[in-house]
Amino acid sequence: MEITGSHLIAGVESRAGVPTFTSVDPRTKTTGTVRFHDATAAEIDQAAHAAAAAFEITRHYPPGQIAELLDNVAVAIESLGDQLLETADLETGLGIPRLTNERGRTTNQLRAFADLLREGSYVEAIIDTGQPDRQPTPRPDIRRMLLPIGPAAVFAASNFPFAFSVAGGDTASAWAAGCPVILKAHPGHPATSELTARAINRAIEIARFPAGFFSLIQGQGIEVGQMLVEHPSVQAVGFTGSLRAGRAIYETAARRPTPIPVYAEMGSINPLVLLPRALETRAASLADGLVGSVTLGAGQFCTNPGLVIVPNVADTDSFIELVRAKMTERDPGVLLNEHIEAGVKRAVATTTTQRAVEVLTGAGDLDGAAAYCYPNTVLRTTDAAFLADPEALQTEHFGPVTLFVVCDTLETMQQVIRALHGHLTATIHAEEDEAELAGQLYDLLREKAGRLIWNGYPTGVEVVAAMQHGGPYPATTAPATTSVGTTAIKRWLRPVAYQNLPDVLLPEPLQNSNPRGIWRTVDGHLTRDPITR
Repeated sequence: MEITGSHLIAGVESRAGVPTFTSVDPRTKTTGTVRFHDATAAEIDQAAHAAAAAFEITRHYPPGQIAELLDNVAVAIESLGDQLLETADLETGLGIPRLTNERGRTTNQLRAFADLLREGSYVEAIIDTGQPDRQPTPRPDIRRMLLPIGPAAVFAASNFPFAFSVAGGDTASAWAAGCPVILKAHPGHPATSELTARAINRAIEIARFPAGFFSLIQGQGIEVGQMLVEHPSVQAVGFTGSLRAGRAIYETAARRPTPIPVYAEMGSINPLVLLPRALETRAASLADGLVGSVTLGAGQFCTNPGLVIVPNVADTDSFIELVRAKMTERDPGVLLNEHIEAGVKRAVATTTTQRAVEVLTGAGDLDGAAAYCYPNTVLRTTDAAFLADPEALQTEHFGPVTLFVVCDTLETMQQVIRALHGHLTATIHAEEDEAELAGQLYDLLREKAGRLIWNGYPTGVEVVAAMQHGGPYPATTAPATTSVGTTAIKRWLRPVAYQNLPDVLLPEPLQNSNPRGIWRTVDGHLTRDPITR
């Protein structure tokens, strides 16, 4: 008898769709034993209406009540134990140690958002008290705060089956804002997604939240995601994935009769600049660090340093040769799925057809490989070639690939940086006596990236309030926001101003007594004191 998985729509199992798919173990290319159904239009409609009905209730919930749910979801995920890790490992090949760490990151960020809610200042309450005696006209009393935007559609990522998936950062931040979530699972790990969703449903039931506060839908085709984004009950979208898919979702949302915001993180090649003194004094450690970052997770990170900008100095050729040798020595890692393997092959093939691009190692098939994989690859080009067609040489290679751009002069290095499009990160390696030059380059790079790094590597993204995981297009569709850290809650909130309302009609964060004791800006001063005048 065929085993089938389920959508979980407001806590109820559903599997009406005809097209089906399975997961695949990327290490052996064997298909899973459970078949999953593409969601139908009727199932998506049911989930969206349930989310809208839930929002009518939960938009009035105090932050502490939502915080308790987030804590309970973290506990429910942890209670799945080894079953969750083993299921995810079969579907992604990421390995138990990596997945254990990622599960910890996922539950920790849920708890971090719970703490944020209990503190309360995230609503950014701003109060400008009235001045009835002001001449020539009185000033009204105006009070502003952030409120939830409404039901959110969240698309899970392929490369983080926990942290950017069912209960990942997008879901956690939307819930924290008070927004119900309809989660479109990634077809690469559907069983992992269903396990996580069932744990979430148990937590929602225990917390006595309306069941429509969360729904899971499955689907392999793009039609499922488009139907979800088009639904009038959905008020915002969170997405992590490729530029092609992210742009399609963005355009679908824009075509709606009522367009909605799309917070899409669509990848990056994360330029890394090496300055002469750094190359001269620590070439070996730089090569180790760069190779480790490029090959981390088989290069399947959106912060993979895929472009290395170097000066043409005495140490350059030997450094690039050292990186080439270290990349060649490392065994290729397992890629997540057939689609990613085909994608990196296609991207590298396109890049290597460009003028003056040299293949130093890799860039070919691995004969007889049992797993989905791609050889560790190093490419090299010149500043002139890059500047002749910068768009063609900024293709993301989602895998263990990096491209060196060798710059003959400081002027051409600056021109290369100016020709960059938007990225998530930008890094400079330099010695202290190169700080002035590094400052000039950072001044250019800050217009190209959301996170600037000094003598480090972009892989590894801390989940803290100060983190900016977003950048100018095409890295993201919303460069003013982040998808990592508690500041991500702002994506799902919208400002509302109240003018001259009596205190009894104001939300608690705006009332004179400040009953929650949060930080507020009152007449231009940050304070937790009540308003007594």
